[in-house]
Amino acid sequence: MPRALNFLLALFVTATLVGCASQAPRASEPLIISVEEWGGSRINVGPTRKHEIKHITLHHGGVDFLKGTDTAHHLRNLQAWSRNTRGWPDIPYHYLIDPDGNIYEGRDITLAGDTNTEYDPTGHALIVVLGNFDKVEPNAAQIDATVAVMALLAKRYNVVPTTIQSHRDYAKTSCPGANLYPYIASGEFARRVAAKI
Repeated sequence: MPRALNFLLALFVTATLVGCASQAPRASEPLIISVEEWGGSRINVGPTRKHEIKHITLHHGGVDFLKGTDTAHHLRNLQAWSRNTRGWPDIPYHYLIDPDGNIYEGRDITLAGDTNTEYDPTGHALIVVLGNFDKVEPNAAQIDATVAVMALLAKRYNVVPTTIQSHRDYAKTSCPGANLYPYIASGEFARRVAAKI
């Protein structure tokens, strides 16, 4: 009897291990450069609004951002401008993507972002691709990084990929630019995010 029990136990363990090995690996999370790593400050200087993520919304920087620009320096300047000129507590976006496809952490995701237009970004996870996409085309690294961040957020906050939108879907603006918006309008981002998660 014990020998038969040992045989059944061995079969169960083998089947369990084989079953685990046949499962698809989980998609790894993208590498995100923290606020501390790019030299930013986590101290909020203005009023903040707590929120729960219900939407994923894409923006562009709206200004030229040339490949080779020191992104950390740019982000420190953006943080200072946001606080000192606009009176916002921090950078308005939660995630920022540079021309090399590097992903940077911005405002604390638990706090609502800010915008220069009339829509209320409460409940929106704000992603910005640095550059002016009314003038230039996004490159593959930027598109891949955008998909990676959107997939991370969609999975973490249970946002349906087909509901991912852009700034211009909520306000009168060209943001995220004539050359980046088609990835939203065509459903390409939604399809790629759904495939990733």
